[in-house]
Amino acid sequence: MKPSREIRNDFLKFFEERGHRIVPSAPVIPHGDPTLLFTNAGMNQFKDVFLGEGKRDYTRAADTQKCIRVSGKHNDLEEVGRDTYHHTFFEMLGNWSFGDYYKREAIQWAWELLTGVWKLPKERLWATVFTTDDEAHALWQEVTDIDPSHILRFGEKENFWEMGDTGPCGPCSEIHMDLTPEGNAPADLVNADDPRVIEIWNLVFIQNNRTNQGDLEPLPAKHVDTGMGFERICAALKCMENEFKIPPSNYDTDVFTPLISTLRDITGKPYKDGNDQVAMRVISDHVRALTFAIADGAIPSNEGRGYVLRRILRRAARFGRNLEMRDPFIYRLVDVLVVTMGDVFPEIKEQQSHIERVIKSEEEGFNATLDRGLEIFTEIIEKMKTSGENTIPGDDVFKLYDTYGFPVDLTALLARERGFTIDEQGFERLMTEQRERSRDVKKSAGDDSRPAITIESSILKPEQFTFTGYGNFESSARVILADNNLLVLAESPFYAEAGGQIGDTGEIQINGKTYRVIDTQKKNNVSIHILDEPAEITPGTEVTARIDKKRRVDIQRNHSATHIVHEALRQILGTHVQQQGSLVAPDRLRFDFPHFSKISAEELRDIEQMVNEKIKESIPVEDAILPYDEARKIPNVKMFFGEKYGDEVRIVIIDEKFSVEFCGGTHVPRTDDIGLFKIIHESSIASGVRRIEALTGEGIKRYIHEKIQEAEQTEENITKKFEEISSLQEELSKYTEEKQQQLTRPSLGAIDTSIADSITEANLHRIEELVRERKSIDDELTQAARDLRKQITKHKSRSAIQNIDSYLEQAISLNGFKLLTLQLEVDSMDELKSFGDSLRAKIGSGVGVIGTVINDKVQLLCVVTDDLIQERKLQAGKIVGEVAKLVGGGGGGRPHLATAGGREPEKLSDALKEVRRIVGSMLE
Repeated sequence: MKPSREIRNDFLKFFEERGHRIVPSAPVIPHGDPTLLFTNAGMNQFKDVFLGEGKRDYTRAADTQKCIRVSGKHNDLEEVGRDTYHHTFFEMLGNWSFGDYYKREAIQWAWELLTGVWKLPKERLWATVFTTDDEAHALWQEVTDIDPSHILRFGEKENFWEMGDTGPCGPCSEIHMDLTPEGNAPADLVNADDPRVIEIWNLVFIQNNRTNQGDLEPLPAKHVDTGMGFERICAALKCMENEFKIPPSNYDTDVFTPLISTLRDITGKPYKDGNDQVAMRVISDHVRALTFAIADGAIPSNEGRGYVLRRILRRAARFGRNLEMRDPFIYRLVDVLVVTMGDVFPEIKEQQSHIERVIKSEEEGFNATLDRGLEIFTEIIEKMKTSGENTIPGDDVFKLYDTYGFPVDLTALLARERGFTIDEQGFERLMTEQRERSRDVKKSAGDDSRPAITIESSILKPEQFTFTGYGNFESSARVILADNNLLVLAESPFYAEAGGQIGDTGEIQINGKTYRVIDTQKKNNVSIHILDEPAEITPGTEVTARIDKKRRVDIQRNHSATHIVHEALRQILGTHVQQQGSLVAPDRLRFDFPHFSKISAEELRDIEQMVNEKIKESIPVEDAILPYDEARKIPNVKMFFGEKYGDEVRIVIIDEKFSVEFCGGTHVPRTDDIGLFKIIHESSIASGVRRIEALTGEGIKRYIHEKIQEAEQTEENITKKFEEISSLQEELSKYTEEKQQQLTRPSLGAIDTSIADSITEANLHRIEELVRERKSIDDELTQAARDLRKQITKHKSRSAIQNIDSYLEQAISLNGFKLLTLQLEVDSMDELKSFGDSLRAKIGSGVGVIGTVINDKVQLLCVVTDDLIQERKLQAGKIVGEVAKLVGGGGGGRPHLATAGGREPEKLSDALKEVRRIVGSMLE
């Protein structure tokens, strides 16, 4: 068979010869398009061109685009593995015209490639057109020699293409191929989703935009967008080479056979009809989606695209059980993909170790609960059989989701395999209730959202606006638009929030009056100044715009430091590090990135050292404007996660061998202007996503000053106490010496009576006074020691409480909430309870069990958050009582906080390991 890489090259070469620019595939994680979880078509990266909001320096393009379709309008998940041609991940070969050629050339060239280059039998090809598209119908007869009876009309469902509920769209003309052995398939198999007559190419004629109201508007220009399923054309060509005697299957081409062969070796199972074959197809498909999504920056999680990835991975793991695979194995297939596809998509080769680590970690996490979840599912099925019902209730489906991490489609799959259905409406009702509870919690935590920009995008023209703030802090400007407290200028030094850098503040002087600018935001690539009060200003008015210079300089320090820390992270932690969020503010910076383990103290020191070395080198921070395609070819150039780029881009260079990034932000002239860099916090913000928070320049000065004040205050308090104790010890010494002298004198009974008579009453009073002084000194010394112990305890307690965030990173997820078990060194129950109160306040939704040893006795404390008390009926008293039994003790208390004790400290560590089981049994 013709190798798949040769088929891909045939397509690209064909269109390159016809004046098309061969462009790279866009990331499978769409940049700058909130309407899409994943790139699901080749045209996604050109959406702005079709809408008239962007342009390219070419009018014809072709590529092979990485696509994922698992949600929304294009959801192929349930068909994957059960048929031979649906996939979660696939390549889409495409060619485009941006206001250049239209239907005639698109149809003519498609026919020429299929029948002239690849020699597909003309009599086996069918064409479909939109029911009212007379032009396309006529062109098929005019520019091709297709059998006229093989041109069919279909309605909107089949032949009107839309990438989503809104956006560019238009009629399409599809090409289908008859793969039956005889080649005589009837017309009613076309567009019937039948593998015997399969769609291989879709020619979309984009001429409309679907508005939010559902209306169709004409686009400024007419475009062509075609998409050919790479895997399908490979299967069709192989079927042709087999003289159509063997039923076609995408999984029998060299796109999938290396994966399936490796699966056979790993599992020891044959690839043949039945459950084993379906399982191998599912796994080989799903690992492709996981590999490419993770390579482009996605991470499995419980939200958004991360949850979709988690569903895919858990579905693959579940099918792995059909192959008797109980240990992680999916990650072992990544290497096969790198070998077969890494030359076309080098990002999977660059990120291989990161991809494998992420997949393996997810497999391990799910395997821990999968067996127990399957047991519960079996119990549910047995209960259903007894009752005679065939629909699994929504609360059982929700329990499997919430407690054992079973996505609803996985439960539906398990049910279908056993002849049952699930109550999806009941499940959705419970999910809605959970989302509402989550929203309520978020609302109670406060909302720092800024005022919405009410100006319509349509009246904001990017070509009328110029940003002057790279080299200027002040400029004269002309007013374009004033709306209440929103002001748009023709030119402005104010940087609008973008790329993590927050918007500038400052002032605008208008006709002798000064307005304070409290924020600057961007809409349709135009800066909008938000004033502290409404301003009645006529368009055309000349104003003076002046930013807060000191604040901007501080922001620039942190922005340049962010670029340096980005590269330092990549060099020390690995090239999988890429920005997944950032904040560049005047007082601090933060940087979010994928990484699956806590960064060690040594690694943090190395990162800090590398950043500070680059600062000391006083490297010039340069920028350049380059064509997008030229810029992205620069070795090791970095593109920001979630950012959208036009034809030309700005790059910021800090030594071309060290850091080159796409960036529109403002920076210092040289790295030594940053001053100094200090990491103050490292944490986990989501599964597989870490956050570094750091300071530079003035921020470090303030930080050091605050720490010195804290240290001085602590030292002053401790010094004072030790001085008091020293003074008391000195007094005690004197008193003890006096008493020793008194005790060595002869007893009063042996003294001459005359001498005894000479002891006056005053002497007796003095002795009594010394006794009282001794007692007073003893009391003061005891109190001073007690106060000192309290100070030390308070200091230790404060230190433990300050580290709660790092302790919480050790928490595990159990049934949708956090469970933290911890062994601390504390000196008193008060300290333990103080820590427990703080933990309960910060854990969100969760259970915490803390153990310690005080005076050779075990002390335990348990906290439970209110939501778990009310909704899950968990009680701290019951939990801590069960744990106490394992250390030879007992105890209990209130539902939200309870303590217990035990006599066997050597058993504490093992007892804490049993907390998960204890809490789990109480949930059941």
